Amino acid sequence: MNPGSPTPQAGILNQSSQPTPSIANAELESEAIRRPLDEIRYKNEILKTITKAKEEGKAENTINSFKHRLTQLSRFSDLMNPENVKHAIGYSKLSNSSKSSYALAYEWFTKANGLKWQKPRFKWNLPTPLIPTTNQVEKIISATTKKFSTIFTLMTETGVEGEELHQTHRNQFDQTQAIINIKGLKGHDSANYKLKPHVAEMLREYLARYQTDYPFPQPKVMSEMWRRARNRVSQRHNQPDLKKIPMKNLRNYSGAQFYLKFKDAIGTMRHMRHKRLETTMHYLRAIVLDGEEEYVCKTAATPEQASKLIEAGFTYVQTIDNIHLYRKRK
Repeated sequence: MNPGSPTPQAGILNQSSQPTPSIANAELESEAIRRPLDEIRYKNEILKTITKAKEEGKAENTINSFKHRLTQLSRFSDLMNPENVKHAIGYSKLSNSSKSSYALAYEWFTKANGLKWQKPRFKWNLPTPLIPTTNQVEKIISATTKKFSTIFTLMTETGVEGEELHQTHRNQFDQTQAIINIKGLKGHDSANYKLKPHVAEMLREYLARYQTDYPFPQPKVMSEMWRRARNRVSQRHNQPDLKKIPMKNLRNYSGAQFYLKFKDAIGTMRHMRHKRLETTMHYLRAIVLDGEEEYVCKTAATPEQASKLIEAGFTYVQTIDNIHLYRKRK
């Protein structure tokens, strides 16, 4: 460690709570801060890193994450000294998953600024994904406005993420065939989805009302509306578990519903636009299979009744005395 360099054991990297505000928040709230934050070191080098990430097509959320983490590292380590940064990250009290995210951000910094660095590897296990039930999802969506009901329903149908939807051009929806094209971000593939009739009609009405080329709001706006609806429903029905369901878990729900319907791991991988089957299997392990979940059961005696149930997400089970039985996970 160089003399005079900041002590890695001190500061935000050793504090799992009380996170330092981001640069944007610091600027917005500057009047309310009595003690100014430490001056950010290596601003130009950080900016160079952000520029490189943008040029290589990194998502906005990823770029903001890089900026935030590099800003924190600059306060408690010497960014131009890779060994000092490695020491600061390694001896911090962060979880290994957080250490990995800091190491990734700094790896981009070294590439952008011509530094040599061997990125450390931190072992950690992905937590089992939370997959909400149909009942939970429908309760929350029903508490939103028509605009966001369309957005959240589209997420449950396609597994699209907030940023992917935000970057979806109105021309990516073929209104005649009811097919929407989703361009993948964050390593996801791109894919076309044939929407159910009622979902396609909701989207047609949405696009008729919101005429901009990119009619879907930013992810943080979607997430905020989801949180508000979720918290209202949680309080109204005295169901605190609802507060544990973030908007991003609608993607998990979409994948689970697809798998429960078709029992096809490869098809589920394509539905979720994963590049590796191992990623899909990580999500499938959270699905509770037959006999351990509650279902809504319906019957159909005519092709028209059966079609409506299929469009509503029900799965065929069997036929008894010419009556077709369908079910859907609650």
